[in-house]
Amino acid sequence: MPIAELRQRTSTKWRKYGEDVLPFFVAETDYALAPAITEVLTRAVQLGDTGYTPPEPGVREAFVGFAERRWGWRVDPSHVFWTGDVMMGVVEILRRVIEPGERVVVMPPVYPPFYDTVEEAGGVVERVPLLAHDAGWEIDLLGVEAALAGGARAVLLCNPHNPTGTVHAPEALAALADIAEGLGATVISDEIHGPLTYAQKPFTPFLAASESARRVGYAVTSASKTFNLAGLKCAVMVGGGDAQAKELRALPWEVEWRTGLFGALSNVAAYSPESDEWLQSLLAALDANRLLLADLIAEHLPQARYLPPDAGFLAWVDLAAYGWGDNPAVKVLREAKVALHHGPLFGTEGKGHVRINFGCDPELLREAVHRIGFLARG
Repeated sequence: MPIAELRQRTSTKWRKYGEDVLPFFVAETDYALAPAITEVLTRAVQLGDTGYTPPEPGVREAFVGFAERRWGWRVDPSHVFWTGDVMMGVVEILRRVIEPGERVVVMPPVYPPFYDTVEEAGGVVERVPLLAHDAGWEIDLLGVEAALAGGARAVLLCNPHNPTGTVHAPEALAALADIAEGLGATVISDEIHGPLTYAQKPFTPFLAASESARRVGYAVTSASKTFNLAGLKCAVMVGGGDAQAKELRALPWEVEWRTGLFGALSNVAAYSPESDEWLQSLLAALDANRLLLADLIAEHLPQARYLPPDAGFLAWVDLAAYGWGDNPAVKVLREAKVALHHGPLFGTEGKGHVRINFGCDPELLREAVHRIGFLARG
C-alpha cells in the first residue's frame, strides 16, 4: 500500500509522529485487510449493524476450526470464551488464579504490558529472563522451577515470544508444564503471534504440548495481530481442561461484553477457511522481509546483532555496539527520523536494543535502515 494512503490512516502508527518520521514502533501492519474481513465489515456498516455483540457471535466455532486446520490442535469448544483483547483476558485469568501480592513469573525481554498486567491483577512480577545463546533464546526452566519453588504461583508465557520472535520447542513447553504441575502453579500463555509462525519451526500451542499442560494451563489469543484488527477488540480465552473452563465461565459477565461486535465479526472472518490463502500470502511477504532486514542490517549496520525471528513481524536488534546509550531508539528518532520501539521497556535485557516492525512494504524498510545506517556512519 502506498505511503500516501497509509498516512491517511488514523491509528497510532500513523498519528503518533509527524510526516517526517517513518513509523516502525507499534505492532500494526501496513497491508490491506483480508477480503473476507472487508466484506463482513462493509456489510455490517451498510446494515447499520453496530450494536451490542450477541451472546453467540460464532467466535468459538471459528477458532476451533482454525486451530485444527492450522496446528492440528483439537480444542474442546466448551473450553473457549472471548473478551476484548489478549491483555484483558490475561488480567482476568490472573485474578482467578493468584491472590493479591503473589508472584507471577515473566520472561524478559518481554512485551511491556506483561509487567503492567501482573500489577493490575494484584500480583508481583518475578523476572526469569530467557536464556540467550548464539542460535536464539529459550526458557530458563531451572530458573522457573526455582521461582515456583520459592512461592511464585503463576507463569505468564509469551509463545511465540515478543520481542525475540522465539517459537518455544514443544519439549520445553511440556517441561514447563510438568514443573508448574509439580509445584501447583498455573501457566497462562499469550499466543497472539501463533498464526504468524514460519515453516522452519512450527508453532506448538501450549495446551497442545502435553496432558500436564492442559491440566495447568490457559491460552489467550486473537486474530488481531495477524490480521491487523487491534482496534476492533476481540480475543479468545481457552481453558486447558474442565477445571480451567469452569474458572473462565465464572468470570464477571462484563468480561465477555467487552468484546466489540466488529471485533467478533472480523475474528470469525479471519479464522474462516476463506482467509487461509490471504494468511499464506502474508507469511510469504513477511518471510521475505525478515530476510531482507538481515541483509540490510549487514550492509548498513554491520555492528548490529539481529537474528531473524521464528514468528511474527517484529525484529529484536542489538545496537549497543554503536554507543547510542541504553535506549538507542531516542537517538534514532531524533536524528534519523525513524520511530522504533524502546528496548529498555521490555526489561533491563533490552538495554541497547530496539524493536523494528517489518510488516510493511520492502522499500519502506529499505529507507528506514538506510537512514539509521547513515546515522551510524556519522
